[in-house]
Amino acid sequence: MFGTRDLSLFVATGLLLNIMPGADTMYILGRSGVQGFRGGLLAALGVGAGCLVHITAAVLGISALLAASAGAFAAIKMIGAVYLFYLGISLLRKSAMPHLPAADLPKTAAMRIFWQGFLTNALNPKVALFFLALLPQFISAEATNKPLAMLFLGVLFDFNGTLWNILVAFTASSLAKQFKHAGAISTWLNRTVGALFIYFGVRLAASRN
Repeated sequence: MFGTRDLSLFVATGLLLNIMPGADTMYILGRSGVQGFRGGLLAALGVGAGCLVHITAAVLGISALLAASAGAFAAIKMIGAVYLFYLGISLLRKSAMPHLPAADLPKTAAMRIFWQGFLTNALNPKVALFFLALLPQFISAEATNKPLAMLFLGVLFDFNGTLWNILVAFTASSLAKQFKHAGAISTWLNRTVGALFIYFGVRLAASRN
């Protein structure tokens, strides 16, 4: 389809990669546990939207330029690391937050959750390089329109990944409802996820190009 090959293997590979926890998953888990399913859903959709940035970059060849330029990679890497560090600090400083039903989540808070998820993914240059390395392996050498094939694979990966992240959000929010001490849990989640974001930020900054 669209000049691709081994599509079932690609889907299986994408599923395994999405299951592996990272900054995106931690953010979705944190929002789901504190703000309920709607918060987790918004976080998952934000991550999915951020992933589209990398897919577009791969199709347009921007990712190849990023891979070829050590300076550009280092600059974007540091921006992403600083953002993750900032997000981690802000979560550590938050006090206990009540578990909010979907209808009680303010519009401004909902938009903030979405855009934080978006930036968490979009500002990670390693995601761009990941698509640049993975997608061409599943494009047929005889494909007449390789950019279209790459776009199709990228959107398919993002769609399946978003479905998985929504499932993560639903599961995490459902589990959080089983606990009575929501304030203590939200404080623990904020601090845990905050610490993990600081770790991811430091690891990204210290990684080699």
